[in-house]
Amino acid sequence: MRAASGFALVIAAAVAGGGAAQAGDYDGSRPLICATMQALDCVAGEECVRGLASDVGVPSFMRIDFEQKAVIGPKRISPVLLMEKGATQLLLQGRELGFGWTIALDQESGQMSATLVDQGGVFVLFGACTVQ
Repeated sequence: MRAASGFALVIAAAVAGGGAAQAGDYDGSRPLICATMQALDCVAGEECVRGLASDVGVPSFMRIDFEQKAVIGPKRISPVLLMEKGATQLLLQGRELGFGWTIALDQESGQMSATLVDQGGVFVLFGACTVQ
């Protein structure tokens, strides 16, 4: 699997016990802690390789701080350059270490999908977030 060395970015996971989510938990009004659960590494002309986030150099856990407009990993802080709130999802976009990234967060469940892309290919991540 191709490594996105040093990647401190991207998202998601329903890690943390606790009660059911309240309305508004995933609408950008509260900070989130996220964990990635599955990763795909895709290069043009080849089959995608499945693995864990750690296999591609993405941290297992990170935070999304909407007030700071940042995704915060254990080694880096990546600014959110664009945030768009739709009827059912939040879209966050930014760039880090030569990659452009997008996070799509379901406002009701906290489930997320994320992509990290450069000229060499794309990493696709799946996970979920919970209120911090």
